[in-house]
Amino acid sequence: MEFTKEQKAFINSFVKEIRNGDAAIFAGAGLSSSLGFVNWKGLLKGLASELDLDIEKEQDLISIAQYHLNKFKRGKINDLIKNEFTTLKEGSENHKILSRIGIDTFWTTNYDQIIERTLELQGKTVERKLSNEDFASNIKKKDAIVYKMHGDKDFPNEAILTKDDYETYNDKKELFSTVLRGDLLSKTFLFLGFSFDDPNLEYILGRIKILLKDNTPSHFCFFKEVLESDFNNPLKSDEQNKENYLYAKIKQELKINDLLRYGINAIMIKDYPEITLILAEIEKKLKRRNIFISGAAHEYLPYTEIEAKNLIHHLSYKIAENEFKIVSGYGLGIGSAVINGALDFKLNSKYRNLDDLLILRPFPQLESGSKSISEIETTYRNEIISKAGIAIFIFGNKLSDGQIVNSDGMEEEFEICLKHSVIPIPIGATGSISKVLWQKVINAFDKFYPNNEVLYNAIIELGKEKITPEDIVKYTLMTLDVLQNE
Repeated sequence: MEFTKEQKAFINSFVKEIRNGDAAIFAGAGLSSSLGFVNWKGLLKGLASELDLDIEKEQDLISIAQYHLNKFKRGKINDLIKNEFTTLKEGSENHKILSRIGIDTFWTTNYDQIIERTLELQGKTVERKLSNEDFASNIKKKDAIVYKMHGDKDFPNEAILTKDDYETYNDKKELFSTVLRGDLLSKTFLFLGFSFDDPNLEYILGRIKILLKDNTPSHFCFFKEVLESDFNNPLKSDEQNKENYLYAKIKQELKINDLLRYGINAIMIKDYPEITLILAEIEKKLKRRNIFISGAAHEYLPYTEIEAKNLIHHLSYKIAENEFKIVSGYGLGIGSAVINGALDFKLNSKYRNLDDLLILRPFPQLESGSKSISEIETTYRNEIISKAGIAIFIFGNKLSDGQIVNSDGMEEEFEICLKHSVIPIPIGATGSISKVLWQKVINAFDKFYPNNEVLYNAIIELGKEKITPEDIVKYTLMTLDVLQNE
């Protein structure tokens, strides 16, 4: 997909907010609708029918719920919430991406439990806030927090649905309003799953305006562009279809401008699957800041051992200095220099925590349990490589039966990179398996890389036999820089 200028600007902006820990998600019913959960009209259709009303003719859906409460009390509404929002085992692809990209703050008006369940399937510790009482205690070392500001399917009597519920919200859910105000001021929100006819949206926007007054930082939301192709009703004339299209387009433009009062910038899409593509692009850009270093060396030809270790140290230092995070499995003869380089930069910079610069996952050394070392290593490699977006391959040999041979472990890591869409950068100049892998990517450049002349020339340079260690660092950083913008 070719992203629009507006979409590219949003992607880059939101990636930056995620990296800084300042991003948050506000999820509406549309986020879960692709999983089969009903939207607002679907939820209230049966209630409207019991009132002898046609849901398609109604605009004020909150009033439908209130009318039903007035006539039939709360029991049927509670049963509806409990039965319609059964919890599935996992979320949509959008849920999965959001659970992986490092966002730790989720607000939702949904009654289902898909957001928290999907986060937990990623191995994350999740804290839920359902009521004011939940703010009295906190889970230590949590990875994410989910504020269910309109309740949960398991507690339908407390769910926000009727006019009474909305009108008394600030009294009954005061702490939610307080915390939401703080998050709206300190974080950049992406509103997902809200449509023009979603009654929640109007209430939420009004609440934001009340909470923030004129202090409105920038937030984002997606809106599907009104297209003429959406108005091809065969029961209407071409003129009527055209008239309806123009009317909807004008109304959408007015709505977009109105959202700016709340600091919400509308990102336009042609169709809803584009949201998944945009979120996937955000994940890709985030992962490309994580650089996996694959390396092993019993000997360091064509360099001396001192030259080679200085090269690895300097390369690791410069990768950290350029605000990338290194992912390493502590390869034989390589790992210590990688750590020393990152640690050297840490000691000379503002970084207080080495974890900001380095994800270190040493491989198991002894066989134990029911699985063989090779099985454990393959599983391990998949796990650590999946955290990266780019992989650097350097040297790559080992001693086997008294002979120096190419590292089969690094060759496996190359194949795993391809499986996880991790871009490989073999430094062919360092010989061994890295030279073999470099030749492989050069012979099929278009298969492995975007079409970019600067990138091609840099990778060619990394395969030259007489290249200096300084130039290896220079051209490696050049490839990393180019790939951040592709």
